[in-house]
Amino acid sequence: MTLVPDEHRFTGVSMRRRLARLLGAVAAMLVLALAVAVLALVQSRGLDARADGPYYRALVDGERASVALADADASVSAYRATCDEAALEPWTRAVGASGRIMLLADVERRALASDAEVLQAYEEAVRRTDAWFDEYAEPVVAAVESAPAGQMACQMELLSTAPPISRGDTLYEAANDAVSRYLAELSAQRDEVVDTRAVWERLLLGAVATLVLVVVLMGTMMWLALESWVIRPLTELTAAVRVVSSGVLGREIRPAGTGEVALLAMHVETMRRELVHQVEEIRLSHQEVENAHTLLSEQARELERSNRDLEQFAYVASHDLQEPLRKVASFTQLLQKRYGGSLDERADQYIEFAVDGAKRMQRLIQDLLSFSRVGRTGVPREDVELEGVLTAALAELSERIAAADAEIVHDPMPVVHGERALLQQIFVNLIGNSLKFRDPDRPPSVRIEVRSMRAHWEISVVDNGIGIDAQYAERVFVIFQRLHSREQYAGTGIGLSLVKRIVEYHKGRIWIEPADGGGTIVRFTLARRQGQPGTGRLSTERAQSTTLQ
Repeated sequence: MTLVPDEHRFTGVSMRRRLARLLGAVAAMLVLALAVAVLALVQSRGLDARADGPYYRALVDGERASVALADADASVSAYRATCDEAALEPWTRAVGASGRIMLLADVERRALASDAEVLQAYEEAVRRTDAWFDEYAEPVVAAVESAPAGQMACQMELLSTAPPISRGDTLYEAANDAVSRYLAELSAQRDEVVDTRAVWERLLLGAVATLVLVVVLMGTMMWLALESWVIRPLTELTAAVRVVSSGVLGREIRPAGTGEVALLAMHVETMRRELVHQVEEIRLSHQEVENAHTLLSEQARELERSNRDLEQFAYVASHDLQEPLRKVASFTQLLQKRYGGSLDERADQYIEFAVDGAKRMQRLIQDLLSFSRVGRTGVPREDVELEGVLTAALAELSERIAAADAEIVHDPMPVVHGERALLQQIFVNLIGNSLKFRDPDRPPSVRIEVRSMRAHWEISVVDNGIGIDAQYAERVFVIFQRLHSREQYAGTGIGLSLVKRIVEYHKGRIWIEPADGGGTIVRFTLARRQGQPGTGRLSTERAQSTTLQ
């Protein structure tokens, strides 16, 4: 069972949304402060350029013009009084090549065109100055220049041709006052621009301070937010997980923090519960395995003891039965020899039954002894050449092979690790079975094949006999199991059981397969000789086969 948290129960605002809101507010403040700072900077720079540009140059030009006007008035007065051209030098210097005093250059006039009050004062100063020039200064200079030589004659001429001095004083005072008002208005306007510039500079300073404050505030708020939303909850969650990972699986992990951290805590708690559930299942399963292992161990010990007792019983029983059975068989055979034909036919039949039963009992006991002795002889295993073992087995079966006119062929036999006598018994029993269960319609043929595997040799005994039905392929290896009656095929039913016991004693396995065209294939495996590597492929090379008929 997997425990899944209900995420729909998570109703808190996600951390992403919280951070977005916080960053949005801070960004809005930054944008506003930055916009104000940029605006203040632009305005301050514009006003600074205006105050230190056209206004400043206009003031300088106006001051210079005021001084020039005073010098020109003094020069004209001196020239009228002395009629000396040397006195006219300041006038010439003041008016220059234009013949007039310039209050404002064209560039500054265009720059100050938007300032109506300054422009009005400027036009008034120009009008008054031009009036002084036109109505007094230039007529006086012209009259002096046209007057006869000599101071007295010049003065007398000026009384009738030049404007009166009082008129010049009035015009000069009016021009001087107009220029002064123009300079005052210009100065006032410049001071207003400077004051406005100071306001914008203070606003710029405030905006910069606000930016710094917002940055500091943002850093502080981000730290507090991370501390409250992430660091502290994760620290608590880490401590709880550390406790659980140390082995205290029963410790509940409570939700910590909000948003994604709380959801993470919920998933970790779900994982802990799932882990507790799995650990409990593993514990129960382990307990079941331990119980089963204990039961199997007890059963194995009991089975081992039972097998040991059974083997001991079979060995002792068969050994102890040998002597009385030998006496019964001997005396029964003597009785048959001495009294055979002397008694009636029924008595002879009874004696024959007794002799046959005693012989079969002797064979059964001998086979049972062989079965119980497998693995109990104490003979150490060694590297055995199966070529020699097979030769010995064929020699032991030579009379039966000749009587059946059988053909026996085999591949080159390998070297295996085992007990020679037991290995010979395998071939004797398997080849003997092939001869016993031969097809009556054809001469028996037995082929022994060898295949090299990675860790062992696979040996197959293939015959063309009557075959074994697939449903009895396992049953034939059971001791005393027979598929045919004793009248059809003699034997005790121990042969294949003994072969299987010998093969399993050598850590191999044995099985039966049907052969193509009829017959039986008995395959079994044997371990390689010590230190011999496996080839992992089929053996395709075959030596000269041995044929016995």
